[in-house]
Amino acid sequence: MTEQQIAQVLESQRRFFSTGKTLPRAFRAKALEDLQNAILRHEEEINAALKADLGKGAVESYMCETGMTLSELSWMRRHLAGLMRGHTVMTPLAQFAAHSFRSPSPYGNVLIMSPWNYPLMLTLEPLIDALAAGNTAVVKPSAYAPATSAVIQKLIAECFDPEYVFVVTGGRAENQALLNQKFDKIFFTGGKTVGREVLRHAAEYLTPVTLELGGKSPCIVDATANIRLAAKRIVFGKYLNCGQTCVAPDYLYCEASIRNELVQAIREEITAQFGADPLQNENYGKIINQKHFDRILGLIDPAKVVAGGNANARTLRIAPTVMTDVTFDDAVMGEEIFGPILPVLTWNSLDEAIAQVESCPHPLALYFFTSSSANRKQVLSRCRFGGGCINDTIIHLATSAMPFGGVGESGMGGYHGKAGFEEFSHTRSIVDKKTWIDLPMRYQPYTSLKDRMIRMFLR
Repeated sequence: MTEQQIAQVLESQRRFFSTGKTLPRAFRAKALEDLQNAILRHEEEINAALKADLGKGAVESYMCETGMTLSELSWMRRHLAGLMRGHTVMTPLAQFAAHSFRSPSPYGNVLIMSPWNYPLMLTLEPLIDALAAGNTAVVKPSAYAPATSAVIQKLIAECFDPEYVFVVTGGRAENQALLNQKFDKIFFTGGKTVGREVLRHAAEYLTPVTLELGGKSPCIVDATANIRLAAKRIVFGKYLNCGQTCVAPDYLYCEASIRNELVQAIREEITAQFGADPLQNENYGKIINQKHFDRILGLIDPAKVVAGGNANARTLRIAPTVMTDVTFDDAVMGEEIFGPILPVLTWNSLDEAIAQVESCPHPLALYFFTSSSANRKQVLSRCRFGGGCINDTIIHLATSAMPFGGVGESGMGGYHGKAGFEEFSHTRSIVDKKTWIDLPMRYQPYTSLKDRMIRMFLR
């Protein structure tokens, strides 16, 4: 699409929003129901598209994409009435008599830009929150997942008129054209480099922005941890979607005394979960494209590989790989890996580990495996990160009851469930002042009596 065509779409959405048709609960509920039914109708097409783009099997596609999206839809439909309702707050005595309340209001016309690694879920989940909050939306899925983008465009067109929800496909030119427009809210999921660009463009119009980025999420393991279970859960979280998960454990940071035992358990778990040759496992996905395939291979130091390391250039598959004797100066520690490589580093004291993690940009996720309540308390109180798990990985984002988002360089804002509704709403503070009484103390001329009354009320 040209920039002029995009501007025309946005103008039609502004006109539609100004009619007030998106505001009633019945309209929002119908939109969510229609989207849910469309996803169910197109589940097989979604599976085929995710297989084509990322090599995902049907079970993983439902568990991590379709099912997660449907779960957010179900939650939002159940709670929509309560989320839309105003909430009464206490009125100060000095403002007697009045009713004070907080009231959510949609931003208006929103832009949702999504990435390629979970192309269905990370496009539709923020859209669900935006529509529940009463907005119109322009959706821009990633050009790196063309099959899934085409399915998204098809089901959105079946559900909604373009003046309400519209999908823009394409690459950098379309991204640039969209960012040149004035939206009322921008929601971006992706990498830091593009995130900074989004923020720069948004600043031109003082547009509020939600950024869901990434970072090097540590997985810390101490000597008290259940090693076998930790290995099982780390392997699941790290190699899901071939490591192309924003909250995947980026590196393993374990107590030196348990390193060998933990690494051996991880090697055994890789075989247990993916087979003797993961490259032949039809349910083990692939790297999104040649560019990222080459980048990830460039991070592997063959001298430090203790598991995996092999790849198939024809199928863009890289085996689950473990590297030991890694330092923070190695290339693999210089960027977010976003692939199936697990570097293993060690520490000798928990204070040392915490200090090292805190010296790095705040990660999107942090995972800590321990049986020590004291160690758990220490890590949670001293480490800053978006979200995470104790004795598991990645599952903290699989609930609509908690917000998901980053902090610092890993993002700003959060969504899912109530937090998602609020992220796409402006909460207005309103005082409904009664007319049957009017306290005189705020009006001039001021007297000693009025002064005493003000001091009595405001303390």
